[in-house]
Parts: sequence; structure tokens; C-alpha cells
Amino acid sequence: MKFSRRTLLATAAATAAAGSLPQFSYAASPPGDVVGKVTVGYQGWFACAGDGAPINGWWHWSNNWGQPPSPGNTAIVSWPDVREYGATYQTAYSNLGNGQPAKLFSSYDQQTVNTHFQWMQQNGCDTAALQRFNPTGGEGPTRDAMAAKVRQAAEQYGRKFYIMYDATDWTNMQSEMKTDWINKMRAYTSSSAYAFQNGKPVVCIWGFGFNEANKAWPASVCLDVVNWFKSQGCYVIGGVPTHWLPGNEDSRPGYLDVYHAFNMISPWMVGRISDIAGADHYYNNVNQQDQADCNAHGIDYQPCVIPGDLSSGHRRHGDLMWRQFYNLTRVGVQGFYISMFDEYNEGNQIAKTAESAAWVPSGSGIRALDEDGTACTSDYYLRLTNDGGRMLKGQAPVTATRPTVPWPAQGGSGVIFYQHIDYGGTAGALLAKGNYTRAQLVAAGVQDNWASSVRVPAGWTVTIYAEDNFTGQTWVRTADTPNFVTLSPNANDQLTSVRIT
Repeated sequence: MKFSRRTLLATAAATAAAGSLPQFSYAASPPGDVVGKVTVGYQGWFACAGDGAPINGWWHWSNNWGQPPSPGNTAIVSWPDVREYGATYQTAYSNLGNGQPAKLFSSYDQQTVNTHFQWMQQNGCDTAALQRFNPTGGEGPTRDAMAAKVRQAAEQYGRKFYIMYDATDWTNMQSEMKTDWINKMRAYTSSSAYAFQNGKPVVCIWGFGFNEANKAWPASVCLDVVNWFKSQGCYVIGGVPTHWLPGNEDSRPGYLDVYHAFNMISPWMVGRISDIAGADHYYNNVNQQDQADCNAHGIDYQPCVIPGDLSSGHRRHGDLMWRQFYNLTRVGVQGFYISMFDEYNEGNQIAKTAESAAWVPSGSGIRALDEDGTACTSDYYLRLTNDGGRMLKGQAPVTATRPTVPWPAQGGSGVIFYQHIDYGGTAGALLAKGNYTRAQLVAAGVQDNWASSVRVPAGWTVTIYAEDNFTGQTWVRTADTPNFVTLSPNANDQLTSVRIT
């Protein structure tokens, strides 16, 4: 694209002072469904025995998919918060720390995908990149089904999505990827939710040029595939090595023509940094140089942002992720690619995650979000992503100080039960929307037959049950209630389970 067609995009200049709004920086393309937006990588690759998926096993939960996950047969390092899923499946792990059974979700359930896209809608995630590995083998039918489920959820919740081919270990990639697009995936571009940029359907290809044995295609083959998708009228994103520009370290030499053929470049960052000093190193020595080269070649730049490996203690209760948001906004990037939304396997997910030991299997050794001593709500990294996206889009000041609080104060968005009337005595934890049994309430600091008042956010509904598992007498509250004694019948010290919607 010629420089005369460049469009101004509200992003931060590299010299923007902390606290200022983003200045204007040149971008190769105008804002669209990926430029100026927050994109999340969506695996959608979890299945459970009994969920009806064609793969018929514990897909990506276990190393041996024929057996339920357990401490000796697991493929994950983080534990999801499953309170909002309509269906969950029993594992071979010990009970959670709060005594509840250790269950997991299936991506094959439409309600699971809907829940994920609702979280995206609520937290400023504009676009989902649906990962598509080699679909010609046994995983193919399940992956095909997941594409349809993602389309339905994206349409329902007003999100965009696009197909992101991962070429890893795909021996006949050059011909089979083209065939898959023509025969199957291209049909999804007719969806109102399919992502378009510059009037073209978006496709991403991840893996070209990586210096790894399972990605050994010649540069000529990679260039042929990129140009073929462009000839099909697509806007093509490249998921490329971190050091694509100098062509060293994780990049094979001699692939610069391949990288420059993409419409947008999205360099990989997982495993590259583990602290703020590392993020600053890439800001000074990689990100600014990447952006300058992309500017010179009319390419959009969408670097990868990671929350950090929770299992290795890299997250620093959000400071690592915020530093990347801050640095990349100052660079003037054209979008964020969050890696990943639901990657519980590598511990770099932003989707809702166990808050504390009460919500992970006992004795499993799996770290919860409070692993460094700072309590975080299960949706903390979703909220953090929302704030980072607002800074990217010029809707919030550019600041090195993380504005997102790990656990909102009592005025935050959630339900709070109190031990005494008039919001006195001990306060329970801030409760998100969901269903809470007796054990789950106790784990959140709300003792059985204990509550005497409640604060309810506007538009929320709280259904109180006198018995466990949502049975017995009920009381429905849609506003702050300072005294349960005044309710009819008297609700004081009656709460045992609750539904919050």
C-alpha cells in the first residue's frame, strides 16, 4: 500500500507522557475489525468424555485423552473458574479446596462458547482468532463443529471472529490449507460476525519462518500460500517469530520477503518475557524497530500481549501485562493480539480462573490467581484487557500505572452480603454473577445462615435460597437491602445458597 493512502489512527507516540491521551500515529490501514482493536486468540479445544464431541475424549485436558484428567494425567497448569458454565464434567482430581467436586468445562457445549463470547463482550475483546490446526486428521470433525459454534456465539454477542490457521506439524499444508479454505472455512465469511479489514475477509497464518523442526517449509512455499490467500481477496495476518525482522534467534534466515508479504504482522511473545524488565527490553530493542519497518512497508503491526505464565509466577498480579499495554500503546501499534483467551495448558489464559486454593483441586499444586499473595477476582485479566484496550483506542489516558484493581472495593461490580443489618459486621467477598451453593458461599466468606443485609448493583437480580442447592424458601432482591428482618417472610440469617444474574 502506498504511503499516500495511509490513514491516521489514534495511538500513542513513543514520546507520549504518562497520563496524556494518545497522540496520532500513522497506520497502514484505517480502523476495522483488527486495526485499532483488541483480538484474542481462541483455542476452543477442550472436550470431555460424555459431551457428544466427535473426538470422544478429554481433548487437551489430559495427556491420555481416553482417561479423565488427574495429577498424573494432565495437560493443564491452570484451573478454570467453572461457576458460570451450564454443564461441567467430573475429573479424577481430588475435590476443590472448598469441598466441591473438581469438574471442567467442554468447549463443545454451545453454552460454554456463548459464555466465553459474553465475557469478551463485557470486557472489550473485539475479535476472536479461532485457532485451526491441521483439520485433516481425527481432530477435524470436532474442529469443524467448533467453527460453527464460534460463529453462533459471535453473532449472538456482537463480536467478530476470523480463522487463524496454525501450520505446526502440517506436512501437506501448502495444498490442504487452500482446500480447507475453499471447501469449508470460506463459507464463514458470509457471517455478519466474520472479521473484515480494508473490505477484505481476515485470515491469519501462524508458524511461517519459525526456526523449529515442525515448521520447516521453504520460504518459497510459505510465500506461495500467503500470496494465494491474498489472490482470494483476503487480508492476511502473519503470526511470525519474535525476531522476524533481523531473521535470527527464533526466526529462520531468508524469510523477510515472506514476512513483508503479509498485510499485518503479529510476532509471537509467549515464553519470551517473564517480568517488567523483559517487557521494557522488547520495547526498546524490538517493538519500536518492528513498527518502523512495518510503517516503511505499508504493513499493520499487531504485537502479542501475554498475561504471563501463571504456573511459573510471572504475572505479578497484572503488572507484567499492563507494562506491555503501556509500552505498545506508546509505540503506536495498530492492535493488540492477546495470547490467549482460554489457554489453560500453558497458563497464559485471560478467561476466568480459580481465585484461590478454595477453587483448585486439593493437593494438585496448581497455582491460583492469588499465588503471589494478592487476591484477584476470577475475571481480573478480562478486566485488565478491557482497560488496556481503552488505552489503545484513546478512550483512557496513557499511563504506566495499572488502573485495574485486582479485587474491586465494595463499590465495585458485584454482590456483597453482610453479617449484620445496615451493612454492618463482616462483609463477604464480592460475588460475580453465577450460582453459589453453601460450600461456595462459605469459601467466599459468606457463612451459612449468617447474612442480614446485601448490596446489589443496578440491573442485577439476587435470588436467596433458605436451603442448599437452590431449594427451600426464596427471596428475590433487585436493589440494596439493608435489613433482612423486614422481608416477608423474615430472611434474617436464612441464606444458604444463592443465584446471581
